[in-house]
Amino acid sequence: MENRKSQIIELALKNIREKGYLSFSYDDLAKELGVTKASIHYHFMRKEDLGLAVCTKLKEGLEKSYLNIEQAQIKIEDKPWEFMSRRAKQIGNNEVCPLSSLQADFNFLPEAMQVGVQQLSQMEIDYLEKLLEDIKQEGKLKITQDTGALAGLLISSIKGALQYRRVVGEDLYSIVFDQLKLLVHGNNEIRHK
Repeated sequence: MENRKSQIIELALKNIREKGYLSFSYDDLAKELGVTKASIHYHFMRKEDLGLAVCTKLKEGLEKSYLNIEQAQIKIEDKPWEFMSRRAKQIGNNEVCPLSSLQADFNFLPEAMQVGVQQLSQMEIDYLEKLLEDIKQEGKLKITQDTGALAGLLISSIKGALQYRRVVGEDLYSIVFDQLKLLVHGNNEIRHK
């Protein structure tokens, strides 16, 4: 029973990455899973309930990513880049970041989902800001006094590059990633993994 619920959430997440929250239905999910729509409704009465479950899944993934990076045995100045890189690697070349997709649909989401998407968006910025603040405290980040603004700039640029990647190819994403590192650290030896 719990396995079917997880399958539904994963399939909804896949649909959100590929075409957005507004562009799939329970009928689509039922056909892809080979079950009836009633089976989907059994687990998630309304699409909003499924959307909230997706937000919870995204929150858990974001928390896990941050904790893994925070505890990783890598140089402190590499942690923000590793955080963003690992998150980006979870997104296929023809997909959109699921949070970005939900942000694009934001004005049309039910109010409870809007709150969830706002919280996730702020959480993503806050986690990156914490990693940048750690570098700043070590005296290794001199580009800005406002690590929150820098976190917003980096996330926006990376997410934009991921979006452009769908159209112009992988190279642009890698180039943007490298350029951001150069801007922040001023090191010509930095290269994207």
